[in-house]
Amino acid sequence: MSEAAEAMRTGAAEAAYDVEAIRAEFPILSETVHGKPLCFLDNGASAQKPRAVIDAMRWSFEHCYANVHRGAYDFSERTTAAYEGARATVRRFLNARSDAEIVFAKNATEAINLVAHSLGRGLLKAGDKVLISEMEHHSNIVPWQMLRDATGVELVVTPVSDEGEFLMDAYRERLAEGGVKLVAVTHVSNVMGTITPAKRIVEAAHDAGAWVLFDASQAVMHMSVDMQDLDCDFYIFTGHKLYGPSGIGVLYGREDLLERMPPFLGGGDMISSVSFETSEWADLPAKFEAGTPPIVEAIGLAAAIDYVSGVGLPAIAAHEQDLLRYAMQRLAAVEGLKVIGTAPDKTAVLSFTLAGAHPHDVATILDQQGVAVRAGHHCAEPLMHRMGVTGTTRASMGMYNTRAEIDQLGVALEKVVKIFG
Repeated sequence: MSEAAEAMRTGAAEAAYDVEAIRAEFPILSETVHGKPLCFLDNGASAQKPRAVIDAMRWSFEHCYANVHRGAYDFSERTTAAYEGARATVRRFLNARSDAEIVFAKNATEAINLVAHSLGRGLLKAGDKVLISEMEHHSNIVPWQMLRDATGVELVVTPVSDEGEFLMDAYRERLAEGGVKLVAVTHVSNVMGTITPAKRIVEAAHDAGAWVLFDASQAVMHMSVDMQDLDCDFYIFTGHKLYGPSGIGVLYGREDLLERMPPFLGGGDMISSVSFETSEWADLPAKFEAGTPPIVEAIGLAAAIDYVSGVGLPAIAAHEQDLLRYAMQRLAAVEGLKVIGTAPDKTAVLSFTLAGAHPHDVATILDQQGVAVRAGHHCAEPLMHRMGVTGTTRASMGMYNTRAEIDQLGVALEKVVKIFG
């Protein structure tokens, strides 16, 4: 494509995607940091919130708040309707088969632990294998290590390439060795933005008789997903990265599997009857939602999903891919900068090292220029070891970021280079 044609294509995309109008919906983006305009590039850790989410949660607290499910009065019934309406919103967002397949947790980490605990007590046995990849977040490593130590299941690790790609041939080899009962891998790497070949991962696992769990905490804000098309067994994400509140996570699980799994936590609301001798569990999804749930957080998550869906995930993805291309070009001019994770299929995440500068020093200097990024091992220490680094600086882009902010990042990085020589 010629430069002129590329400019026309980019201009048309920018005209169709009104990023300034979107930015106006996020009150915090008008803030300044150290006298500089806020350039928020830490969306992979937690995204900012649009007015729609803030207003929905405030409305619930101010006009209709009560505990759900058990109250025989107006406020409880209305709050229950809003809470269960949020579940229906998530079900539509994921194209799950029924609301029974949508379980609310306090975050993705708890949801992964729920599956590990319940599968481990109910459907896995000593000698069964759980397969993870080298690019997993600690939340998708530690629960399986705990399950291994408690029950004797084996933990198998499948590799990634030097560019950060998921290696399908190596994955199939590990499946062919036999004994794998669960594949638990990321849909999108939180460090590198690598998009794993999810559908092929599912097909190969099912052919080998294994279930599949995806940690989708870095996926659902960047792409449309469809549980009936993907055909995985568990799909987990968190609300606060999807422009919603913290304190809310989602577990999608196949209804037949959730029925077979024992509860994760015991207490109120997850039972149908209790005596001192025994208890009977409630129907799905209540069986996995013990105690008072994250009521207002669920309402906020539904508002975030409605907002993102209104903008359109394909449009968001196109905007972010334009930012990624521009950032790769802009940062290529920064002396000593090396990108970690260059898989061709990735989201708008750039992890990098800068020669002679520690990632924490880089992030501190960038902060003085109003640029917020993440530095360290990003809760993925094994991946850092695999890539031969102790840590990286990570710029993760979202629906409201702009090319001007990428320029702000580039100028700030050039200041870092001057400081460190």
